[in-house]
Amino acid sequence: MLTQRSKYALRAMLMLATLPPDKRLIVSTIATERKVPRKFLEEILLDLKQHGLLASQRGKTGGYRLAKPADQITFGEIIRITDGPLALIACASLNSYERCDDCEDEKVCAIRKTMRAVRDVTADILDTVTLAQAARDEQKQGSEPARKRTILSKSNS
Repeated sequence: MLTQRSKYALRAMLMLATLPPDKRLIVSTIATERKVPRKFLEEILLDLKQHGLLASQRGKTGGYRLAKPADQITFGEIIRITDGPLALIACASLNSYERCDDCEDEKVCAIRKTMRAVRDVTADILDTVTLAQAARDEQKQGSEPARKRTILSKSNS
C-alpha cells in the first residue's frame, strides 16, 4: 500500500511540475494548496532534494523547484525514495533483495513468483508515468489547484 509520505511527495511534486522552470514555491504554499502537514512536507522535500529531484534557494525569491525536467521524473522514482522498494516482500525486490528465512526453495516458491510478477507490473507502470504526464492529466481533468497555478503563472509572466 502506498504510504501517506509517498502520496504527499507525489502531490508536492505534481504541483512543482506545473511551474515554469525559473519559478519556485515555498513550503507553506505547497502545504496549504495540497493539504499536507507543513513539518512533514519539509522532511519529504529535503529527502527528495538530497536524492537530486529538487533544488532549493533561500531568501525572498527562494523556495523549491524541480531539479530536472518533469518528463524525466517518474512516479516510481519518487515512491522508491519516499517508501523504499516497490516489491511487497524482500525476496521479490530487484534492488533490495533479501532471501526469506523460512523459504525452502526460492526457485519454486509460488509466493515469491507471484509477488515478483506484482512487482514487475507495478514497476512497469510507475516507471513510465512521468510528472509531466500526470500534471497534464490533472490539468485536463480540471483540478482546482492546477487551474489556479496555470492562471497565476500566466499573469505573473
